[in-house]
Amino acid sequence: MSDAGPGHRAVAVAGTGRVRVTIRGRLVADSRRSVLVHESGLPVRYYLPPQDVDHSAFVPTPTRTYCPFKGEAVYWAYRGAGEGVPEVPDVMWSYPDPLAPLAAIAGHLSFYGHLADVVAEEFPGAG
Repeated sequence: MSDAGPGHRAVAVAGTGRVRVTIRGRLVADSRRSVLVHESGLPVRYYLPPQDVDHSAFVPTPTRTYCPFKGEAVYWAYRGAGEGVPEVPDVMWSYPDPLAPLAAIAGHLSFYGHLADVVAEEFPGAG
């Protein structure tokens, strides 16, 4: 993302629906308080309050990345539901102290859609 052109944008807006996240069939997050990030060239990302995520399913990893629009991200791996269930590395991340334009996502958690099933449903009448 550091090579993004001058037209690159990242904007956070309050979600209007319910977001559920499952990994390998296990529900790990369920929220009606998401923050959506619309960023040029990327799919919409849903950031969920930490209270709406089952933290017992995750372990922190040493991975850190930097985005010039959001700041430094920290990551977690899905640790599985028990023995024999393989870990999913770096599936969840957060920006503990994001840059000012995206302050709304501070401490919220997001998931990679290719590693987790992220389902967003709009509330009736939301627009």
